Amino acid sequence: MPSSASRVDGVAAALHAAAELILADVRALRAPAPVVLIDGRSGAGKSSLARELVARWPGGGPVQLVALDSLYPGWDGLDAGVEYAREHVLAPHAAGRVGVWRRWDWEDDVRAEAHAVTASLPLVVEGSGILTPATAGLGDLRVWLESPEESRRERALTRDGDAYRPHWTRWADQEQRHVARDEPARHATRVCDVP
Repeated sequence: MPSSASRVDGVAAALHAAAELILADVRALRAPAPVVLIDGRSGAGKSSLARELVARWPGGGPVQLVALDSLYPGWDGLDAGVEYAREHVLAPHAAGRVGVWRRWDWEDDVRAEAHAVTASLPLVVEGSGILTPATAGLGDLRVWLESPEESRRERALTRDGDAYRPHWTRWADQEQRHVARDEPARHATRVCDVP
């Protein structure tokens, strides 16, 4: 069994390799404001990959990053968060309009401050559930991260600890329904394996 340190190094290497491929895809698009959607189950590395893409974006210009963790309306809100992102972020961006989304305040269970997304800048949206038949056409590049459950669980619970632990199964069930219903890997332009 690999050590914890070698697993971390393997994950970092896999995400870096995925970023290289996606950044090459971005350059090949030659689009002024492409949209990248990153999906995968909890702990797969979506947030880390998204941050690396934004930091290394071709041309170094500003890139908008929206994490669905800021949109899901609570622990039972995977589908509602994705629909909110489609309606308030992705559809306006695709139509050349400014989108406005409000962050979900997990403590008070209400929408909080507003954030704007402009159509003139590239956009990366990451989160479980984002690749669906309804959202796929709104993303120029669509990424599915595939990762074993045991590794994902260990990473997610190390990252979020006791705040997430009692909700792991509840959230994983929603992700499983998404995978079975929406077949996100089928909508992906890139499927990347993360150990």
